[in-house]
Amino acid sequence: MATNFQCQQAIVVGGGLAGMSAANTLLENGASVVLLDKSSFCGGNSTKATSGINGAETKTQKEKGIPDTKKLFVDDTLKGGAKKPDVVKVLCENSGADVDWLMDKFKLDLSLVARLGGHSQPRTHRGKERFPGMTITYALIQMVEQIGECRPDKARIITKATVTELIAEAGKVLGCVYTKNGATFKEFGPVIFCSGGFGADFTEDSLLAQHRPDLLHLPTTNGEHCTGDAIKMGMKIGAKSIDLEWVQVHPTGLVKPDDADAKIKFLAAEALRGVGGLILDKNGKRIANELGRRDYVTGEMWKGKPPFRLALNKAASDEILWHCKHYTGRGVMKAYASGADLAKDMGVELSVLVKTHQDHYEASEKQAKDPEGASGKWAAYPSGKTYDEASGVTGSGKKFYHNVIQGSAVEKEPFFVAIITPVIHYCMGGLEINAASEVIGKDSKPVPGLYAAGEVAGGVHGSNRLGGNSLLDCVVFGRVSGLNAAKYMLGADVTPTSLAELSKGGVSGGVKKASLAGGSYEDDMNAGSAKKAAAPAAQKGGAPAAAGFVMGDVAKHNSKESCWVVVNNQVLDVTNFLKDHPGGELAILTFAGRDATEEFNMIHPPDVIPKYAPNAIIGMLGAGGGQEVAEAAAGGGAATPLLAGGKKAKDWTRNKKNWNDRMKGDGKIPGWLGAICYMVLGFMKEIVFTIFGQKNISLTGDRVGLTRSAMFLFVFIIIHAIGNLHVFLGPDDFNGYGYFYVRLYCTGFGLDANIVEEYVLLAALLHVFVALKRTGDISINYKVSDGKMNLAFSGISLLTFMMIHLYQFRFGDAAAYVLCPPPYLVNVQGLFTLNLFWVYYEGCYRASVRDIYALEFDVFASPGWVMFYLSSVTIFCVHMCLGWQKVVPSPILDIPKRYQAKAIHWGYIMTAFIAMIYMSFPLYTHLFSMKQGFLKACGAACKA
Repeated sequence: MATNFQCQQAIVVGGGLAGMSAANTLLENGASVVLLDKSSFCGGNSTKATSGINGAETKTQKEKGIPDTKKLFVDDTLKGGAKKPDVVKVLCENSGADVDWLMDKFKLDLSLVARLGGHSQPRTHRGKERFPGMTITYALIQMVEQIGECRPDKARIITKATVTELIAEAGKVLGCVYTKNGATFKEFGPVIFCSGGFGADFTEDSLLAQHRPDLLHLPTTNGEHCTGDAIKMGMKIGAKSIDLEWVQVHPTGLVKPDDADAKIKFLAAEALRGVGGLILDKNGKRIANELGRRDYVTGEMWKGKPPFRLALNKAASDEILWHCKHYTGRGVMKAYASGADLAKDMGVELSVLVKTHQDHYEASEKQAKDPEGASGKWAAYPSGKTYDEASGVTGSGKKFYHNVIQGSAVEKEPFFVAIITPVIHYCMGGLEINAASEVIGKDSKPVPGLYAAGEVAGGVHGSNRLGGNSLLDCVVFGRVSGLNAAKYMLGADVTPTSLAELSKGGVSGGVKKASLAGGSYEDDMNAGSAKKAAAPAAQKGGAPAAAGFVMGDVAKHNSKESCWVVVNNQVLDVTNFLKDHPGGELAILTFAGRDATEEFNMIHPPDVIPKYAPNAIIGMLGAGGGQEVAEAAAGGGAATPLLAGGKKAKDWTRNKKNWNDRMKGDGKIPGWLGAICYMVLGFMKEIVFTIFGQKNISLTGDRVGLTRSAMFLFVFIIIHAIGNLHVFLGPDDFNGYGYFYVRLYCTGFGLDANIVEEYVLLAALLHVFVALKRTGDISINYKVSDGKMNLAFSGISLLTFMMIHLYQFRFGDAAAYVLCPPPYLVNVQGLFTLNLFWVYYEGCYRASVRDIYALEFDVFASPGWVMFYLSSVTIFCVHMCLGWQKVVPSPILDIPKRYQAKAIHWGYIMTAFIAMIYMSFPLYTHLFSMKQGFLKACGAACKA
């Protein structure tokens, strides 16, 4: 059992901002904390956040006269996609106090405020220097590290610790098990999961593959640690998950031109659009409201014409110059001296860019005079009308404008421009929590001793997260979970404690100055680092440290196998550090063989290298250089391949290189023909797989079964429509078509059906079951007005229709009808006389079959039934088109991306054509009289 000390400690799993917020709050309330992080260094995805942290009614807003309120923030967040008002209320109402907490307790600069997409007021806070995610997270890390060094009884940080399971007893969480360096350990106390989402797990059994297989082909902004381990551990002990379907695709992943296919992408901060960045398609035209929700902007990009560019004019880029310089240094953004240069590089006429900006300017002027757009033509987001045609036609038009320029200024205006692409960014789903940050169990009650905060916690953001709410989520629910975990452990003994005093050794313990905060790590990983940093060893393949290096030496080490960089004249060999870097390998490899000083200092505090990577320092940049420096720097601009000679990153889709090439390439067949060829190929492949590719029945929890069953049913519907066309040929052909299936009853395993009917039934049951299950799991809280339930409603309507249809025609009473069936299933010789399923010859075998021909005319004699069937076919058409939109982009079909829009339109055309065929049957049988069968017309002349 746990000791008394252990009972007063909480376990925080994950060292990002959520984990550090929880740890600091536990310490503030008299509890002890042990923080476990599976990376070599704390920080996680939080350090990558570049836009800022939201807050309503903050000190900064009040100083700037921004009329924001908590209620307005709540309303914006609910409109943005959140579904749980009680949780949203905690997020938004705590935001102002928690942003002020960061500024007051950690002396952080959050003096700049911007408006991001989906926000009706500027409320996203950041500082004047460095990116906010790194700045905020690093400050909180430093506090816990220093307290750990001064008061190891209060705080411990254990890195390279992989938590493998929770210790639970009688429904309560008592601690966890973790591994480190091949050994297994246990920690006891309540557990707070802060370990991130699952947006970087592309394995076959990942949560991403189970719930969003259609996104597996996309790149990601997530670090490799984001594999959803905590979600799986929580579910294993009975915790509920929520919204795992909702994975946010961010519209502005940055494309590095010389490594366009990289699986991990840098993210363009949403603040770039907040300060006035415009999104342009390949033709130089705007496609959307740049300040709209992320899911909306991404959706407009899917419809548009890539490549897409994010363009910032001078006023916009000046306001966020740190970001622009940083991205330019990384080779993912380019500076243009003028709009004329930009137009030339894009391959468009300058007049196009001029008109694009002029239209935007005129819309902004009209909106300034009429903020709510009373005379506007299009609906604006989140309310009112807009004058902006480029974005307004979608119903989410632009209402707020910033740093707008006239078209006449474009020719000579300097721009910062980046090529952008949609990327997997954030998982809204996770372990379900309540307003106290407690994880909910399957009985809808909190699991005692288990909390979650940050991306691992589900239900906070619903179907879409607003920009700036991620860092806020981490801080708010990190603090809520820390406070409630402290109360859970200590009860009335919760005691407010000063972080400042703890970091100096305690209220009565005297002041203990921390020489290196990194010393708080349990494995003492930085022991002696100052000494090693002062006297670096001689390096491999270069001049001795005393003599110094020249850039020519550094430039030779530009690959993953040997990676050197220069920071503040220090030469670093970071080869062994690549796998440990919180921002991922690419963040360093971008500068391999180069001087990274400016970009490094934009992000990192000055003491990062001596604290976390002292052994990487191998010498100083010497006074030499000359020609060598010039040669090394030649071609070193943003467009230069920075990884020349090195290996590409491992293909995360494993053995799918050919698939990737095809998906990203043009394919061998152009245009509409190529689209239909790839569509049919993918469709038929999946149909074959449903029949021959399955070894056994398995429950996967994803929508592959839903998609494949839909494909099979659609093919059956096409075949069934073709078969029903026999009604126009008369009773012999139509009833013979029915008898064709009767002849197949021998394949029905002794049941009153054939194998085709049985397979269709199984496919229909699978489709209905999975659809209803997934709807109940992920969509039950939707409003009808948001359109997200259209598939569910139309599907239930179709299910009702199918039951009525089967009752009337498959199981309905029908008179007997006599015809001469061919000796085989199909009379091939009679094909040209169109008597495909019957043939008359003297003495032919006569069979009594169901007269479904007469039954159809009898049913559709009623105008009511005609209207019912016509409306049902219309609903099928809607359901099919909605489903088709989801199926085509998924990797299941393997349709190359450039064909997907055309393939979707082919599906619409096919659906409309099939719908017309099905509508023709009730109309024909209602308007025309029945024909007479051959034997009846022939009478006695036809001898038996």
